[in-house]
Amino acid sequence: MAAGRMCWSLILLAISIQKSEPSTDVMKYIGSGFVKVYEECKHELNLSDHILGDLFHFWKLEYDHLNRDTGCMIICMSKKLDLIDASGKLHHGNAKEFAMKHGAGEEVASKLVSALHECETKNNGNADGCLRALEIAKCFRSSVHDLEWSPKVEYIVEEVLTEV
Repeated sequence: MAAGRMCWSLILLAISIQKSEPSTDVMKYIGSGFVKVYEECKHELNLSDHILGDLFHFWKLEYDHLNRDTGCMIICMSKKLDLIDASGKLHHGNAKEFAMKHGAGEEVASKLVSALHECETKNNGNADGCLRALEIAKCFRSSVHDLEWSPKVEYIVEEVLTEV
């Protein structure tokens, strides 16, 4: 179940990516969903501020200091954003709707959900939900980079500072 939550969190992170066509406003709307649930999850999971650094650097392929806490945070955020179903698996309809609600077109939203589902399927074996979620997230990050949709750091920073 925790691994499914991780998938939802990954979807949320994925939605905060930018394709060359979407506007900066789309990125702000998508990122704001994560920022709103971040503090709740940080307190619920009793995590320190290091988790923000991990999430901030998440989209850098060379950043490999991600740990189990990052996976747990992704699960928590995904659950709060209703991106996973009762069994902990990605809820395709909710994930697509979330992406579209935050500015993604239908084609982009479908590609994000497909990439996430593929990563979820590839990483089905880990019994530790948080570690499984982390592996799904890393797989998704690679898929997003392959599509050249990774988010710009300045959008992420601007959104975090706006919410603080």
